[in-house]
Amino acid sequence: MIPVTKVRAAEQDPAISTITLAFSADPAARWLYPDAQKYLEYFPSFIKAFAGAAFEHGSADCADGYAGVALWLPPGAHPDEKALVALLQHTIAEQDQGEVFALLEQMDRYHPAEPHWYLPMIGVDPAKQGNGYGSALLKHALECCDRDDKLAYLESSSPKNIPLYQRHGFELLGTIQVGSSPPLFPMQRRPRLFTVGDKRDFPSLVNDQAGIT
Repeated sequence: MIPVTKVRAAEQDPAISTITLAFSADPAARWLYPDAQKYLEYFPSFIKAFAGAAFEHGSADCADGYAGVALWLPPGAHPDEKALVALLQHTIAEQDQGEVFALLEQMDRYHPAEPHWYLPMIGVDPAKQGNGYGSALLKHALECCDRDDKLAYLESSSPKNIPLYQRHGFELLGTIQVGSSPPLFPMQRRPRLFTVGDKRDFPSLVNDQAGIT
């Protein structure tokens, strides 16, 4: 069984490094930063602005050390919009910013109206992919969603990952695409019935010992 543990705020640097490696060939990430040097320089800051609230809320998970990392935003938590806008204005060519901000606007429109857990980023170190780390991270968090009767939502930035999410109960909602951007695939998962007396040991979203709190 692959161990999944919580990433504490003081330990976020190795988690960000794993996500940066994992997204190095991601269509959307490299559309933002096609130049390798700029990607390595700026994408860690993008992770902090877009998904860094997971560290603050104690809802960042890692599998088997930092082989894989999932950054979840709990209901009511959001990306740091001010920091994100400032970063993109500073690091993206002015002529390209219109499409970038239009894409973010379209992403926002797909978010469910009801309270939900949002998975802005999940990734596995490329040297360790194919060993079940992504599935372990998803299973750990989604069991919590089921127990607490909460919707889960994400955007798949690569079509090859859609079957993985579907195996874990996510349904495809449509396609998000603006101008020259690669397509993003919004997906949501309704909580599955949790029966009182179920003998499985579900970690709690609000238990300090859980991988997601």
